[in-house]
Amino acid sequence: MKNSSKTFIFNFFDEYYPNVKGELLYSKDYELLIAVVLSAQATDKAVNVVTRKLFKEHPTFSTLIHIKEAEFAEYFRTLGLFRNKAKHIYNLVQILNSEYKGVVPRDKKKLMALPGVGVKTANVVRAELFKIPEIAVDTHVSRIAKRLGFATFDDNVEVIEGKLRRKIPKVRWIKTHHQMIHFGRYFCKAQSPRCKECPLVKVCLEPNKNL
Repeated sequence: MKNSSKTFIFNFFDEYYPNVKGELLYSKDYELLIAVVLSAQATDKAVNVVTRKLFKEHPTFSTLIHIKEAEFAEYFRTLGLFRNKAKHIYNLVQILNSEYKGVVPRDKKKLMALPGVGVKTANVVRAELFKIPEIAVDTHVSRIAKRLGFATFDDNVEVIEGKLRRKIPKVRWIKTHHQMIHFGRYFCKAQSPRCKECPLVKVCLEPNKNL
């Protein structure tokens, strides 16, 4: 990937999405952790509906630890994989209480040892809560990375993350992660990308451009 292409892409992102941030709603650290776990195979909008109700009815961590797994399932019923998510969140809350006194750990290994927390979730939490430079690869980041030449179309998530870490300056990791998500969610969509009006179309490697 040419440096001129990267500069062109970064300049576009900074012009169109200068201050873009994550769209999950939260007011406490543990609320974000729960929301990110719930966001697997679900939209941020759908998660926000669920968590708004959950955290309104259980406004403190000390109240969450008394919720049963079946009760969590009722809250999460509108989300995909809601039974698995209820199990994860129930166990996550219990461990967070017993081992960390309700405080979200910043250490990556400790985060990934929590139920339902994988690499992507740990990266999002570390970047959002602790401002630790991380690159989290979700479906949007994966698609944009491939279309813009940061990765190849047969790369898996792990490979894509490694390539993004090498090709994007570390000081840009958090910002570019959010920019890619926003660009992929609202502009360069999976099924109906707005190629005809996209300034990046000249560097796009998507073979089936919507022109």
